[in-house]
Amino acid sequence: MKLNRKFNALIVSLLTSSTLAAPLSTYAQDEVVIDPSIEQSVSLATGGEISSLDSGRYAGDVPSSDAISQLFEGLYRIGEGNDVELGQAKSVDVSEDGLTYTFTLKDTIFWSNGDPVTAHDFEFSYKRLVDPNAGTQTLQAVEILKNALQIKNGELDSEELGVTALDDKTLEIVLEYPADYFPKLLSHARFLPISKNYYEEVQDQYGTSADYIVSNGPFSIEGWNGLDLEWTYVKNDSYWDAENVYLDQAYVSVIKEVGTGVDLFEAGQLDYVTLSSEFVTQYEGSEFLNTVPKATIGFLGFNTTREATGNAALRRAISQAFDKELYAQSVIQDGSIPLNGQVPREFAFDEAGEDYRDIAGDLLVYDVETAQADWNTAKEELGFDTIELELLVSDVELSGRTAEFLQAQLQENLPGLSITIRSVPLKNRLEIQRDLQFDIYYGTWTPGYQDASVFVEQYTTTGGINFGEYSNEEYDQLVTSAKYDFANDLDGRLAVLIEAEQLGIGQDAAAAPIYQATNAFLLSPEVKGLRVLPFGRSFDLREVYIANE
Repeated sequence: MKLNRKFNALIVSLLTSSTLAAPLSTYAQDEVVIDPSIEQSVSLATGGEISSLDSGRYAGDVPSSDAISQLFEGLYRIGEGNDVELGQAKSVDVSEDGLTYTFTLKDTIFWSNGDPVTAHDFEFSYKRLVDPNAGTQTLQAVEILKNALQIKNGELDSEELGVTALDDKTLEIVLEYPADYFPKLLSHARFLPISKNYYEEVQDQYGTSADYIVSNGPFSIEGWNGLDLEWTYVKNDSYWDAENVYLDQAYVSVIKEVGTGVDLFEAGQLDYVTLSSEFVTQYEGSEFLNTVPKATIGFLGFNTTREATGNAALRRAISQAFDKELYAQSVIQDGSIPLNGQVPREFAFDEAGEDYRDIAGDLLVYDVETAQADWNTAKEELGFDTIELELLVSDVELSGRTAEFLQAQLQENLPGLSITIRSVPLKNRLEIQRDLQFDIYYGTWTPGYQDASVFVEQYTTTGGINFGEYSNEEYDQLVTSAKYDFANDLDGRLAVLIEAEQLGIGQDAAAAPIYQATNAFLLSPEVKGLRVLPFGRSFDLREVYIANE
């Protein structure tokens, strides 16, 4: 789209409150009527590179999750109100004890190369996720599948996983414990299927470029060779619901500087770009500005295998030595709020509707006096008067400003601490983290489904974002108990998760929570049907269309 836009200088705030269960939708009408004279294409900005299009091997980064989620569809897909509805499945039968799900697949589902999607593809994909020899970056939630943990630990063969293709169109999934969030979990990018036949044909080349995938979702991808900073989603005519996919193309560009993205939006070269800092204030009152609360958290991760950052008192000191309120107001400036805990607000609630964060209380709050007491304890235990640490960040604008803010605050409030900043592309940062070649890193993380356990389980010994290899047997046992012993007792489960959070975050400071994000973005008013999501992928393009105002 090539539309010049006028800046609206009215100072009337559009920063309205919302709940995480209700993502923004720009539907103009219930029944979509497409004007054949209007080009059905949209241009979007993303903040980072794709690491892989392999749902089993991508690095857990949001840009890759976004891409995979536009290209593939699971047994369920995201529907209205961020709830899930059946996707590739035609029907599902759930056993009375909630442990066995039997899916019947649609007859009209195909891969983009024309091959039918079968139950064997799902079985292959899920077994590959838990196979310790497959090189996959699994997510801890996969342990909900029968025998998954034993398989991951090498105690059982992957064929013992509780996922079985009974025939081409029937898939049986057996769980370790019942979970009402399981359907939402299956819409997560990790659980999106891979064509078994195609993977066996291309092997390790799968997902490394647009030439080495076949998709079964609303779109295919063109123009990505593994390193490109631009690519195009193209409508997949083989998709079973293609008649309700209206875009012909969606052009995506990696834009790391917010100002650059804003300039391109003003020039009519972009239809969607996320905002930060001063741009939110600048666009208050504009018809283009939208805000949506997100379950995304920003945090510091510590390498517990190194001498200094392996010290819990040092981690607590750092976690309490920077002003989160000042950070939110002066660095982000987009409506994001300070976070004093692992689980964010407006995400999980007890049976009475009380927010998890209110029940659990604040952990690791900004408190210079307490931070300095922990700092003195750490120096005494380590035997050092001065300590030098490196802060690893990705080379995007917000990460750089965050690093500079933290460097100044920590060095001022913790005498004897010296912080150096290392800035690298996101893909490299993730590789460095996996290789344990860091002291501290700053990162963000967005859950794939809505349950408090998804945040707390991240710092179990095998947790998905536990790059620093924090390990506490009691913490692991609490998380396991929450899953198994309280599967059908929401309040009991939350109580155990809160106990675990107080141990792992409050006492051991496995991570230092900083903030909970708000997604502020500019959107062309001609773009309708865009669903901006509070967790999982950033947005869903399936029902987007272009219409004149």
